[in-house]
Amino acid sequence: MSNSACIWYISKYLVPPGRGTVGTRGYRIMRELASRGDQIVLITSNSNHLAVPRTLRTRFEMERVDGMQLWWLRTMRYSAAKSLRRALSWIHFEWRLACMPLAQLPKPDVIVVSSLSLLTVLNGLRLRRRFGCRLVFEVRDIWPLTLTAEGGFSAKNPLVWMLGAIERLGYRHADAIIGTMPNLGEHVQEVLREARTVHCVPMGVPDESLEPSATLPKVIERISLPSEKCIVAHVGSIGISNALETLLRCAQQLSEDTRLHFLLVGAGDLAESYAQRFASLRNLTVVPRVDSAAVPVILERCDIAYFATHPSRVWAFGQSLNKVIDYMLAGKPVVGSYSGFPSMIDEAKCGEFVPAGDPIALAESLQRLASLGSDHRVAMGARGREWLLKHRRYKDLATAYRRILIGP
Repeated sequence: MSNSACIWYISKYLVPPGRGTVGTRGYRIMRELASRGDQIVLITSNSNHLAVPRTLRTRFEMERVDGMQLWWLRTMRYSAAKSLRRALSWIHFEWRLACMPLAQLPKPDVIVVSSLSLLTVLNGLRLRRRFGCRLVFEVRDIWPLTLTAEGGFSAKNPLVWMLGAIERLGYRHADAIIGTMPNLGEHVQEVLREARTVHCVPMGVPDESLEPSATLPKVIERISLPSEKCIVAHVGSIGISNALETLLRCAQQLSEDTRLHFLLVGAGDLAESYAQRFASLRNLTVVPRVDSAAVPVILERCDIAYFATHPSRVWAFGQSLNKVIDYMLAGKPVVGSYSGFPSMIDEAKCGEFVPAGDPIALAESLQRLASLGSDHRVAMGARGREWLLKHRRYKDLATAYRRILIGP
């Protein structure tokens, strides 16, 4: 291959910055490679419940942005994350992808298929055969394990069986495997019953996040947070997968503790029901979702940042969550209800974990951090920000990513 390469990056849930917060990683990495001279083709869908959708008049629309070709495929829209229409939109996306006017695209040297949707593996194998290029399988969500470990699906469910077969095809036949989680190799070995080299390229720090913060959203300005208390904040989606029941039960338990106040900022399937169920808690404030540019401003007003996962086999292979990047960049100590594979929080020594699903252990952790005082918390948070800026810049991640794509 020449010094420059033509790279296709295919992901149903790729999102350009400004249109959403989940799915921007792939765009940022490819944009960095485009700035260095590679020819980049992005292929995505206008059907994404976590992004501001693009309105398409035709089945396929291409725009040139940041030196790349960005192809939009008009796909069945849906609103609920757990719905039949969402599953049908996966199939619709693959049909659109199979019918793309490939003659209008440059010949690829390497194609990346990024889950979710896992079905794109099939189109990736077809396209590799057609163009004789490398195929890279990128895993951002481990399916179908997520369905069985957290969604309550039986391993014998036909959908689970089908996705498992596609997953095995991807792991076995891709030229390279990339995961955002640090221990994906163990999962791949369990699936294939043999070892394969698996590379980790996690979430990174967007350059725009280092710019001066936006003004505080009006919805937050109208809310009075107790200045004399230690504010524990969760900023992000409020749905089943976010496991926030643990935090809310902890808030109930600590309702008489005068040192702590809890803040939930976000939207999701459970936001309204949580607001109603826990409306009587004087130590809890729930506010709607804010633009991603306002997240750092909100976190500036907080003392401890929180995330949670379910006690699930999924997390044995690690995590790379957007919100943890936001928390560490804001210089806040991070507490996680998390029983999975160690993460960058351990490496940076900027927080602590308690067992997932254990509100008592969480309460003890938060009370201990509150009692240590602001100087201790500020120092802990500063270690996280320093580590993040040293190890998670997108220019460095892109360098590692390209090395994997092009191969030895």
